[in-house]
Amino acid sequence: MPLSEPAAVPVFDVLRVAHVELGVSQLERSAEFYVAGLGMVESGRDEHTLWLRGLEDSSHHCLVLRRQEPGACLSIGFRVRTPADLDRASAHFAARGDLLGESEPRGQGRTVLARDPFGMPLSFYHEQLRVPRQLQSYDRYHGAAVQRLDHVNVYAAELQATHDYYTGELGFRVSEYTETDEDEPRLWAVWAHRKGNVHDLALTNGVGPRLHHVGLWVRGEMDVINACDVLAVSGFAGAIERGPGRHGISNAFFLYLRDPDGHRIELFTGDYRTLDPEFTPIRWSLDDPRRQTLWGQPAPRSWFDEGSPFPGVQPRQPQLDAEPVVAKTN
Repeated sequence: MPLSEPAAVPVFDVLRVAHVELGVSQLERSAEFYVAGLGMVESGRDEHTLWLRGLEDSSHHCLVLRRQEPGACLSIGFRVRTPADLDRASAHFAARGDLLGESEPRGQGRTVLARDPFGMPLSFYHEQLRVPRQLQSYDRYHGAAVQRLDHVNVYAAELQATHDYYTGELGFRVSEYTETDEDEPRLWAVWAHRKGNVHDLALTNGVGPRLHHVGLWVRGEMDVINACDVLAVSGFAGAIERGPGRHGISNAFFLYLRDPDGHRIELFTGDYRTLDPEFTPIRWSLDDPRRQTLWGQPAPRSWFDEGSPFPGVQPRQPQLDAEPVVAKTN
């Protein structure tokens, strides 16, 4: 089992994945998809940027859409426990030569900007502007009634080394993983968390680093089905890429969508907690088709090949050459 032990004392304390910034071409079209279609809440807007959150959120944003580099993922943001953790994060990335600077963007306090050792752009912050949460504003529930950001999934070309960094340095804990059945197994994918559910960050073998998808948490299966109905009558029927279905990994009920700029969005519900210290990571064989699809149609080729690039980062071919289970076409 090629899993690394999570750092007992991480170099700084990450609480959870907190927001994602995506490059889009048209803010109004994006608002039609995310607000009118998926039911997210608009926290703010200017000429170039749209700030969104889920109905459960009391922080200013979990998704930022910027009118620049359409189709690119601009950054993945993590929240840390204390201001001192920001100091430790800054020192950590400066020592590695990966610190990009600091900022204080709209709705957010001091933010450390960096790249991980593989080129993925990251941001770290401790606080956001508090806003009224809409959890019990049931008159605002429509579309998928998105509650919050749950996770991100990224393609990793150097999957073993990427896993080793996030677990061994930053203290992410593995919930489930996929590996080959060789005498010396090799990792194909890892689901890792800080907040005590299945994942904050999933790493999937592939041409990378690139963003595979943003996972948005909804209350239940009927919210996913309702989103399909709403998207179908609002001009976004073609956005459905895969599902609905249920994963073996995570037990999640899912639907994968492509937003107007091609970013992949997962509507996600039905996973489980991983809080207890005796929780043992669940192993899946790469050859087991139930891991990606417990029931439902297998994933199309696009689900394995396409993703959102990171600006200025040249994706690399994966070190592990392995063929996934792909939906058959006539």
